[in-house]
Amino acid sequence: MIEAKYYNALNLLYRGDYSKLQKAWEKFQSWEKAYKNEGAAIDIENEWKKLHNLDITLLLKENPSYPELLKEIPLPPFGIYILGNLSYAKPAIAIVGTRKATPQGKELAKIFAAKLSRSGTPIISGLAMGIDEFAHKGALEGGAKTIAVLGTPLNHIYPKHNEQLAKNILESGGAIISEFPLDNSYRRDNFLIRNRIISGLANALLIIEAPERSGSLATARFALEQNREIFIIPGNISAPNYKGSNALIKAGATPVTEPEDILNYFGIDADKTASSESQAGNPEEKEILNAFKKEEKLTIEQLLETTKKDLSDLNKNLAMLTIKGIIKESNGKYYLIS
Repeated sequence: MIEAKYYNALNLLYRGDYSKLQKAWEKFQSWEKAYKNEGAAIDIENEWKKLHNLDITLLLKENPSYPELLKEIPLPPFGIYILGNLSYAKPAIAIVGTRKATPQGKELAKIFAAKLSRSGTPIISGLAMGIDEFAHKGALEGGAKTIAVLGTPLNHIYPKHNEQLAKNILESGGAIISEFPLDNSYRRDNFLIRNRIISGLANALLIIEAPERSGSLATARFALEQNREIFIIPGNISAPNYKGSNALIKAGATPVTEPEDILNYFGIDADKTASSESQAGNPEEKEILNAFKKEEKLTIEQLLETTKKDLSDLNKNLAMLTIKGIIKESNGKYYLIS
């Protein structure tokens, strides 16, 4: 925790400048030493208290809870600020596209995200208007976890239009994250910088409606560097919103026309969750199954927390689901049987 406090202070001092943080780390291999070398006078404890008061967690790259997929990428964030619960099942899909999406593009984003979500696939996006916004909405409709990556600090949700959507993401058990410290000034470039995190958190990237000049193309370049699979929904060759998308297909990205194309790539049974739910005999059993849409494996303590049931009722319903062959227990954790 001490290193995290000093990292936060240094990040504030450097205004979220990654190159400065990188130089400081390479020289000192310690955020405390790097900060003290600056001779700065930031009130470290007060700034840390601000995070605590907003229920924001700061996770450094050295922390075991830091996402493994994100550790693998070139230039991973040294620290990420988190609202909500960042833990998520794999594989995860990032969905991005233009802010100036057509009604058809928005609907496609929602349909794909909802279908993937119903199969337990977490959805990562950037909370921007347009495709991002409807990808998050689709994920919420489908019931799996969705994570929004901001280009602004967590105490300045951007765009304001999506503040309620951000609240809905948190209420559903998802997360909102950023690498930028509180009250960091708005910079247009930060939205391109954060795109490496969107693709970095995911196993694959789906692009819907990317014009010839689009931040989504930058995300595709990051995904390529990160060795992520890139899926594209193709479109009319004369439509401006598909110029970049179709160019990516010509360059070797995989075209998809339905969510099942992505699920089949990862060997996910699209009907697994639906068929499990159909076997559930009562609302209590269905409520337990819904918990597995957010986490692949759950302990009895996590199920108690999620379902808000008493232990006796929970054990009774778990026993019935086990007898039906819907769930299984191993090493103290429950999971859906494929």
